Amino acid sequence: MASGYNRITIGRRQAGEAIRTKATGQAGLMRGLGVSAFSKRMGADLLLFGVTVVELAILATMTPTFTLADWIYLSQHLVVLGIALARRPPALLDASASSLAACAVAYAYPYAQLLYLRLAPGYPASQLAGDLLVTLAASLNLASLLTLGRWFGIRPALRGLATGGPYRIVRHPLYLSYLIADVGFNLQLWNWGTLPLVAVGWASLLVRIRAEERLLLQDPGWPAYTAAVRSRLVPGVW
Repeated sequence: MASGYNRITIGRRQAGEAIRTKATGQAGLMRGLGVSAFSKRMGADLLLFGVTVVELAILATMTPTFTLADWIYLSQHLVVLGIALARRPPALLDASASSLAACAVAYAYPYAQLLYLRLAPGYPASQLAGDLLVTLAASLNLASLLTLGRWFGIRPALRGLATGGPYRIVRHPLYLSYLIADVGFNLQLWNWGTLPLVAVGWASLLVRIRAEERLLLQDPGWPAYTAAVRSRLVPGVW
């Protein structure tokens, strides 16, 4: 096409067509980039939606009688389903292999404990204390999700900076709820095989925290927030 235009003697038309062609090419490129970004976003949203549906199915299958904690966890999963359909695209996203592996481990290790306890006998430590901690963890989890809203995601990303609700106490209250839930579950039923699974799961949470905070450094409100909320995970400890 360019060689054909070189043989056209009407310079003004040649320039005009070249400008339109360039503009059309740029618009096509932007549309292509937009479609690519939209496809990636839809893929991530569908992944979050699908994972949550699977978790809901597992919860319904493995829980014959719902306790208060179970109903709270059910509500939490329904909130995530809504977030998956309405959340905003991230400004930055960590797609590194280490972060992806940490996310996979963090989602898998609670179910690995349940499967292991079906294969090997478990020992109750304190059912009452376990129930109380699991209920506390479920409540903290739901409160954190409601505070995050459309900023919630599986992979470390920069969607916004939550500073209210439980985020006034620690920077990562969702992960604190996982720790509390793990202690509660193991008080209800544990054995020597569940402990290393919990240790691996907690290590994955540390990797996710480091990855998320590297991205949150790009938020202009991060320095003031970290000055006000010094604890990442455990109040007064770390």
